[in-house]
Amino acid sequence: MTSSSGSSRAGRVPALMLQGTGSDVGKSLLLAGLARAFARSGLTVRPFKPQNMSNNAAVTGDGGEIGRAQALQARACFTEPVSDMNPVLLKPQSETDAQIVVQGRIAATAGARDYYALKPSLLVKVLESFGRLAADAELILVEGAGSPAEVNLRTSDIANMGFAEAADLPVALIGDIERGGVIASLIGTHALLSPGERRRVKGYIVNKFRGDATLFEPAIGTIAERTGWDCFGVVPFFSPASLLPAEDAMALEEGRYAKAMAGAEAVTVAVPRLPRISNFDDLDPLAAEPGVTIDLVEPGRPLPVGAKLVLLLGSKTTIGDLEFLRAQGWDIDIQAHLRQGGRVLGVCGGYQMLGKKIADGHGVEGTPGEADGLGLLDVTTRIEPAKTLKEATGIEVTTGAPVRGYEMHSGQTSGPDCARPMLDLEGRADGARSADGKVMGCYLHGLFAADAFRRAFLESLGARAAKADFEARIETTLDSLADHLEAHIDVPRLLEIARERSRY
Repeated sequence: MTSSSGSSRAGRVPALMLQGTGSDVGKSLLLAGLARAFARSGLTVRPFKPQNMSNNAAVTGDGGEIGRAQALQARACFTEPVSDMNPVLLKPQSETDAQIVVQGRIAATAGARDYYALKPSLLVKVLESFGRLAADAELILVEGAGSPAEVNLRTSDIANMGFAEAADLPVALIGDIERGGVIASLIGTHALLSPGERRRVKGYIVNKFRGDATLFEPAIGTIAERTGWDCFGVVPFFSPASLLPAEDAMALEEGRYAKAMAGAEAVTVAVPRLPRISNFDDLDPLAAEPGVTIDLVEPGRPLPVGAKLVLLLGSKTTIGDLEFLRAQGWDIDIQAHLRQGGRVLGVCGGYQMLGKKIADGHGVEGTPGEADGLGLLDVTTRIEPAKTLKEATGIEVTTGAPVRGYEMHSGQTSGPDCARPMLDLEGRADGARSADGKVMGCYLHGLFAADAFRRAFLESLGARAAKADFEARIETTLDSLADHLEAHIDVPRLLEIARERSRY
């Protein structure tokens, strides 16, 4: 591949949209790998996802928030994430309601039917963001959401063909062979698309193949006969994908953190799985350590006896998840854990739960009200409409080890235990510690990615921490993913299709 600077300036920016035959077929991962492949060839590449639904979010340099997957894709492009890369982010707060983030800022909370009524106005914002990205790009890779064959959702669609038609984009369709039925999924999608939408699809990629790929060759002819679409490649399963941040909670359903016990000397970190758990990629650096076992505790099971740490992660609905935690009896388990000499750490929403009280008088996270916290820290939290969204650096107070990450919270926490902060973020105290040091909490997401702090913290728990460079591992994995895709996909053909858009 070679760069063609200026081609996007002569006309419309080259662009390609990856859509899937369903959710979780690997669109996010393939886009990240292709982005790295194109970017390291010299192209200025930008990722874009019109609409995402996830409680795994990232803070952008312009003070907004986007889906975690788009932040990883920006990294694959060697650029910083900005709000325009994911102009509509839906953050579920219940089974029927979601917070709507538009161009990085909270815009509303709505149920499904109300949200669909908003979609026509949101398309304007989506196209606006796409246009701003195009001003600085030589190639835009666009990710769809769900499937374009969901005809019941086609009216006012902004996530798949609705956006592809509005922006006039060519499409490559992704099918997941691991879940079975990929031939029917591809042909069925063709059958449900309109004639114009079918012409927009230039071909397909079969993802997550295991075994002898030559066995799939007869199917390529069958699919071509029924659809007329080209096959751009059959991609073998890429097992190192688990080393990259996950897009959403679907990864938890797939046992993301399950691994063989690391041995008798390994320490167990128990993590209650709450219904609205958010930013769970805070676990990734810990899970990568050979001396650590992450026990993601499902509802109905007690917290494990013998765990060295109970870790409470962020939550999109803190009071609701706190009530769920109590209903499971996990509050009693945490008390027993502390009596046995264990430690407890809360991050963001988990930090708020550790205090004496949480008050949400404005109903920011649901129904207005307040709740008693676990009472393990002498602090209280008030949930306010104004949201803190910023990157931060500093040190962990007891070790002096550097930390960096981001804050993403609506609550403000105060109280006597804040006089013993967990972090010093460039002169600003963050978090709290109990007098005996067994319970602590803070608002900083991503702190375990700091190698020196992670090692010191794990050693204090009795774990033998590796000397791994966590950030370097992500870079190596992105490069390996790009190599993998270049070996199995007709990447030059995809670039040619993207460039054809700028010629008409």
